[in-house]
Amino acid sequence: MRKIFFVIFTFCVFMFFACSEEHKNDIAAAKAAKEYYDSLLAGNYAYFVRGMYLADTIPDGYREELEANAKMFVERVKEEHHGIREVRIMNCVNDTIHIEKTEKSVHAAEAFLVFCFGDSLNEEVVVPMVFHKNRWLMR
Repeated sequence: MRKIFFVIFTFCVFMFFACSEEHKNDIAAAKAAKEYYDSLLAGNYAYFVRGMYLADTIPDGYREELEANAKMFVERVKEEHHGIREVRIMNCVNDTIHIEKTEKSVHAAEAFLVFCFGDSLNEEVVVPMVFHKNRWLMR
């Protein structure tokens, strides 16, 4: 009887530790993408554009065009769908790209977001992200 109890107990302990090592998906890139889109919907177009990869290297005129395009996008969505009520995180897929010649690696991700429109429609959007200078940026 003791042997059976010991075997069952050992099996239960093993299963507990095997199941507790579940891989947790890092959704930091998706949280950053959601933050950028939330700021866009709040009218902070400059912050949204600064969240783009290499936005600090573009000329001021082009930056202003990007901000104007972001504003037009929000206005068009308001007209067509009564705005976006909420941005939800659906999933995030992370990847690391190793560059052999330079022995560097690039961290990339695809953030899967859901736009919940004011007219009850939902749209799934994939936002490609890249990790640059210790923050996630939209590609």
